[in-house]
Amino acid sequence: MMSGRIGMPSPWLLLGPMLVVVLAAVGYPVVTTIWLAFTDTRLMAGPGSAHWIGLENFAYVFTDADFLAAAGRTVYFTLVSVSAEALLGIAVALLLNQEFHGRTFCRALLVLPWALPTIVNALMWRLVYQPDFGVLNAVLSQTGLIGSYRSWLGVESSAMNAVILADVWKNYPLVALIVLAALQSAPAELYGAATLDGANAWHRFRVVTWPIIAPPLLVALVLRSIEALKVFDIFYVMTHGGPASATKTMSFFVYEESFRFMRVGSGASYALIVVLICMVFVGVYVRLLKRQEAS
Repeated sequence: MMSGRIGMPSPWLLLGPMLVVVLAAVGYPVVTTIWLAFTDTRLMAGPGSAHWIGLENFAYVFTDADFLAAAGRTVYFTLVSVSAEALLGIAVALLLNQEFHGRTFCRALLVLPWALPTIVNALMWRLVYQPDFGVLNAVLSQTGLIGSYRSWLGVESSAMNAVILADVWKNYPLVALIVLAALQSAPAELYGAATLDGANAWHRFRVVTWPIIAPPLLVALVLRSIEALKVFDIFYVMTHGGPASATKTMSFFVYEESFRFMRVGSGASYALIVVLICMVFVGVYVRLLKRQEAS
């Protein structure tokens, strides 16, 4: 009879297959993008046509007025859409946390906008904004709020905000679901004690509810901020960057630089700048999260 323990395999051996897949699917493209950012590579150019140019692409980024304008539009889109999603998500979560008839059905409906593919959502809202037969124009005109039909996506002053509305409608359920899950874990005794102490609804939210939902809410904001900063598909479908570049974001700029103008090298440098901006936003959120946990 054999005695003794059979040696367990090394953790690295168990993780080996996964690490190979991750390096192949993520590591190689990242390394390639970094290398391209320091070259003048052009799409469809012949072998050996790329040359190492160092930091020239990055030096041009910070003098490119069009890219800086796109960065400003992207930051505006991120701040407005994520803020609106946070406020609307918290409000809906608080509502669905209450006891009322049909609450389960309403919670199920909440998932539908978020589960909708972004392309389908963009196509649907483009029809809603359609200047000739769109639902929005019909409703506003029949209620007397506007005198004539408008091209919401064809005017610089309204195009960006119209896309923001479409994005908020699709993504606020994610925030609401995360906040609702946190609310469901809150002990009912805390609210009972606060009520006995004479706290009104606002004080109960500030003292009891907010400390419970703040950490998961920050996680939701991190996820949504990253998605908003690198947004591309909804703008491509709804406005294609127009009118007059009013909705051209950084990711859309990277797409045009790389695949329309075929300047893959400078496109890769723009892409890395987008990644760095995302990292800055994530760093701010992580710092806020740690401060929240410390308090």
